[in-house]
Amino acid sequence: MSKFVVIVFSNEARAYEGTRAVKQLHAEGSLTLYGVAVIAKDASGKVSIKEAADAGPAGTVVGYLVGALIGVIGGPVGMLAGAAGGTVMGSLFDLFNYGVGEDFVSKVSNELGAGKTAVIAEIGEDWTTPLDTRMAALGGTVLRTWRADFEDEQIANEIVQQKADFEQLRSEYAQASGEAKAKLKAKLDQAKASLKGAEDRLQTRIDVLDKEANAKIAALEKQIVDAQADAKEKIRQRVAAVRADYQTRSAKLKQAWALTKEALAA
Repeated sequence: MSKFVVIVFSNEARAYEGTRAVKQLHAEGSLTLYGVAVIAKDASGKVSIKEAADAGPAGTVVGYLVGALIGVIGGPVGMLAGAAGGTVMGSLFDLFNYGVGEDFVSKVSNELGAGKTAVIAEIGEDWTTPLDTRMAALGGTVLRTWRADFEDEQIANEIVQQKADFEQLRSEYAQASGEAKAKLKAKLDQAKASLKGAEDRLQTRIDVLDKEANAKIAALEKQIVDAQADAKEKIRQRVAAVRADYQTRSAKLKQAWALTKEALAA
């Protein structure tokens, strides 16, 4: 499992030094960098992107994280206390789907004051010391949180419930007659369409997960080739962790996809 890190600096110049240092740590094999972006908050409190994450599969998640964080920490005062509008609540929901809790969001919001700049990255690391030491030397404050995709679990649970509802309606429809049967037919058609939509979303999610895992493994394997001998084994362990995480998440999604196929084929 990877981590999200937000490293806050006093100004933009230091942040770019921080970005170069993180990339150097990647080159040394001290950590693996999957995606990185830079954001800044101006004197008025507005947050903007200074350097966007790469558009490839490995960097896409950082792009989503940046967008969601901007929606939250660049929003109105008091939003984390429940005063937020729909847009901010949507951003919070997106963050929670990636396992980014409100406590972490609050820490980032408190640390990223007016005039400050932050480096946002997704990394794999075995020890926190290399990154902490390098960033401290540049005056950066490192905030970390594990990335835990609750969305996969949520999708799987919703499919189980949708399948149960669909099968119950189908059973009621088979036993009904007259006007009641006509009404149930409309509900059954709607439930079937919803289940078909869930099947399509699942397939898309599985495809995205495959691409992201393959991109991360490719980055790690390239890092192994370029790394010093004493770092190679640590990176191989990161490869194993990425594969294990992918297999667990993929299995849940594929099981849910099979449930939709089973229900729609009956």
